[in-house]
Amino acid sequence: MTDYKEKEIHLPQRATHHSAGYDFEAAEEVVIPSIWKQLLTRKINDNPTTEKNIKPVLVPTGIKAYMMEDEFLQLANRSSNPLKRFLLVANGVGIIDSDYYNNSENEGHIMFQFSNFGLKDRVIKKGERIGQGIFLPFLKADQDQTTHDRTGGLGSSD
Repeated sequence: MTDYKEKEIHLPQRATHHSAGYDFEAAEEVVIPSIWKQLLTRKINDNPTTEKNIKPVLVPTGIKAYMMEDEFLQLANRSSNPLKRFLLVANGVGIIDSDYYNNSENEGHIMFQFSNFGLKDRVIKKGERIGQGIFLPFLKADQDQTTHDRTGGLGSSD
């Protein structure tokens, strides 16, 4: 994992007094390849192996966040990304749980997952706003039980 301490990363900020979300920036330049270009390049004919190779791209933010036990950070796309750049947050909405940060196997680095449904590859430049994060509380069901403690990062509770 890249250390972003010396990389001039900006802390997320809200754009206006009434903004719910904090704008996150890309910590480095990343290319998001067109899914169509990938499909054509691989000449798929219902080949499941090729389909597995077309994955979202993780865009690092260089940011970590802590939350209280009954809070989470929701990661959402910027409204202009699909409209102007053909970029989707691949998991729809990202959920950063309070135990994502600083557990035994993960330092808590926040990343956005993007897929590009446009015809051309898209370049996200360092410092470009890529998404927003909204801190939210959550409730637990009566007789709530969990199966284990988190020991990892993205997808570690699968």
